[in-house]
Amino acid sequence: MKHVLLISLVAVLALAAGCQSKNYGPRFDPRAPTGPAGTNASGLSFAPALRTGSNAASLSDAAFTVVTTSNRLEAEWLKPSTNLFRIGPGDLLEIEVLGDSTSKATAVVGPDGRIYYSLLPGTSVWGLTLTEAKQTLEKGLKRYLRVPPDISITLRSVGSRTVWILGNVNSPGVYSLSAPLTLLEAISGAGGTMGVAGAADGICDLQRSFVMRHGKLLPVDFDQLIRQGDLSQNIYLQPDDFVYLRSALTRSVYVLGAVGAPAVLPFADDMTLLSAVLSVGGTVPYARVSQVAIIRGSLADPRFAEVDFKEIMQGQAQDIRLQAGDIVYVPFSPWRKLGLIAESMLDQFVRTMAVNEGSRAVSPNAGPVRPVVPFGNLQTQ
Repeated sequence: MKHVLLISLVAVLALAAGCQSKNYGPRFDPRAPTGPAGTNASGLSFAPALRTGSNAASLSDAAFTVVTTSNRLEAEWLKPSTNLFRIGPGDLLEIEVLGDSTSKATAVVGPDGRIYYSLLPGTSVWGLTLTEAKQTLEKGLKRYLRVPPDISITLRSVGSRTVWILGNVNSPGVYSLSAPLTLLEAISGAGGTMGVAGAADGICDLQRSFVMRHGKLLPVDFDQLIRQGDLSQNIYLQPDDFVYLRSALTRSVYVLGAVGAPAVLPFADDMTLLSAVLSVGGTVPYARVSQVAIIRGSLADPRFAEVDFKEIMQGQAQDIRLQAGDIVYVPFSPWRKLGLIAESMLDQFVRTMAVNEGSRAVSPNAGPVRPVVPFGNLQTQ
């Protein structure tokens, strides 16, 4: 089941990032000159002395711009869903004819949406509420019983609606979602954050923690929510939401976009923009190397710096020293307004993290994802 969930997650994220999955031909690597001496595959001159961090410069705060995006919390996310729970494949139902204790049985909704109970043939309950499923079963059993039955149906576990809660929590895993659930309730249900006793946020990096929905970053400010108690950030979760609480002990740099192999790199004190890009195979052909973005700070209020990586490769500008947590994004095409591409950069970041952490969650080497009970319990009778 764990691997099925992971495959589904990877498939959704692959579709969301499909616009960047083209075959760009031979990999562009500035370390492998193929043109005249001192040039790389794109004909750009390259200064070997800049391969180390000895001449690298640090970006000042003035180099970064706070970008306003259209990504905003919507009012309806702070309200519980008014839609009734609807049954789906994987849900476990307990069914009983009231007054007949021997009739109690459990039934798992199959991949085709059907359940098998008593004398009834396969009964389709996919998409039905518990009340509607009760009525469907009662109608079917009337043909076999002298007295019209009164059936009770209880939802014992949910397999059709889940949320991922991973990272720096005490019980990371894939949790069933059977009733309205807020973000704080989900974190609490996963055992709360790990860390020093008495610390409200444990040792979480709240600036880099996030919620992803349908492959996109939700603009939840975890610092405001957990440290400040700002309930305007306490959204209700929806099926397939991905919640990630990043550990403050994690020291990584993320290199994404038009590079050979986008990756999460362990941070080193002498890491530079050039060394990070080289570590992932360099840039691909047609990458917009003159408009590389470095993203720093909170995901809820990120700061962007635009760097001409072309000049760095040509030795016309100093290499840039990176900081732990930096996101390096090499665009595939030119952009005029940073705000228009900023959301795409952040969305790719959270998708990369979701696949990486989701893989780790189901890996035998990372320890099992604990089986968990659903949040809430639904019953009809």
